[in-house]
Amino acid sequence: MHDHVTPAEAPDEPLAGGLRQRHLTMLGLGGVIGAGLFVGSGAGIAVAGPGIVVSYLIAGALAMSVMRMLGEMSAAMPASGSFSVHAERALGRWAGFSVGWLYWFLLVVVLAVEATGAAQIANGWVPGVPQWAWVLLFMVVFTATNLAAVKNFGEFEFWFATLKVVAIVAFLVLGTLAVFGLLPDTDPVGLTHLTGDGGFLPRGWQGVVSGVLAVVFAFGGLEVVTIAAAESEDPVRSVARAVRSAVFRILFFYVGSMLVIVTVLPWTAQQAGISPYVTVLDSLGVPSAGQIMNIVVFVALLSALNANLYGSSRMVFSLAERGEAPRALLAVRGGVPRRAVLASVAFGFVSVLLNLEWPDTVFLYMLNSVGAVLLFVWALIAVSQLRLRRRLEVEAPERLVLKMWAYPYLTWVALAAMAVVFALMLTDDTARPQLLWSTAATAAVLLVAGVRELRARRGRPFTVRRRDRRGV
Repeated sequence: MHDHVTPAEAPDEPLAGGLRQRHLTMLGLGGVIGAGLFVGSGAGIAVAGPGIVVSYLIAGALAMSVMRMLGEMSAAMPASGSFSVHAERALGRWAGFSVGWLYWFLLVVVLAVEATGAAQIANGWVPGVPQWAWVLLFMVVFTATNLAAVKNFGEFEFWFATLKVVAIVAFLVLGTLAVFGLLPDTDPVGLTHLTGDGGFLPRGWQGVVSGVLAVVFAFGGLEVVTIAAAESEDPVRSVARAVRSAVFRILFFYVGSMLVIVTVLPWTAQQAGISPYVTVLDSLGVPSAGQIMNIVVFVALLSALNANLYGSSRMVFSLAERGEAPRALLAVRGGVPRRAVLASVAFGFVSVLLNLEWPDTVFLYMLNSVGAVLLFVWALIAVSQLRLRRRLEVEAPERLVLKMWAYPYLTWVALAAMAVVFALMLTDDTARPQLLWSTAATAAVLLVAGVRELRARRGRPFTVRRRDRRGV
């Protein structure tokens, strides 16, 4: 492990550089706009009322801080393994190994939820085709997409993200017009529902805190843009631009949507299992609102499936490059790590089968075991940024083209916020199982990393590592 950051030319990246700026910008915007926002936000409104706006502000501020940290490190040192590579450079092999494998496991398990959710919607449209057949179709299509040139992945994600962004912008415009009574046959709503149904915080600050727990994981997915940056035409500028453009727009979409939802209708009008967006559009008399949102959610799920397959394949490829995964996964054809893609798809298929066959037992345990992993990943990103920023300022300040705000204070605030979320999950009956299972999964990976480290120090490493290409 090299202890110093040294300025370097462009890395000897064997993967193709086919992603353009527009791909990365829309990936940054669309990567976190998923079913968690369109459907899952209803659970947050149920526990927080209009206070959900504050919950999203808090959770969003934390997620945006993490994205900025990631952007700083990725612009300074682009790598297909992103934060796994940064963790290794900052803290040692054990950290890169642990965060890389935990994130890969998270993506391939969540992939099953997305494939199954999209299949359920498609099955509702075409009941004659069984759910498993839809899953198979989606997996085959996106495997083919990811095995082809990386620009195909970028193009898919560009149009998926564009549709999601257009849907949210249209929703915000319609909702704002409704609040001011500018739609046909509507009276101005004003702030009646924000303050009139039990007040702005009907469940108090406890409700806001519960809301944060309900929505914070919906921001997962923003990490993929920094993984993708390594395969862009100009990694340094591309990731800096993508992060800058995404940060506030994502916060605007999330917080703006929630503000519209709880202003147009009383928060008590939301029903469990029904998208708050559908409820609002129905109340505004938008024809076929349910089907429109079904299409948007369907696209969001397929978009997330595609992005997770891409992210997982690049992460395991990067692990193989550093000797932390089987070297057989290093095979690259046409700039695409094909074996890494197939390995990720294979495990994704296993997850899907478990989800279809044992959704309430085996798969539930797997899902719980990754439920809080995102927080562990974010915590390691923050610690890595603290160490690498200090090193970069001394040894290669010219590579700090995108800087974390208020360093190091805001990074410490973000770490403290993550610690608070961990503590809250321990006290929450529904979140506690996720935290405990995720902690067990993390401990198991850390144990393996520790054993590998000990064997390496005794002169019996598991694998022969290649030298870090950037001399870091």
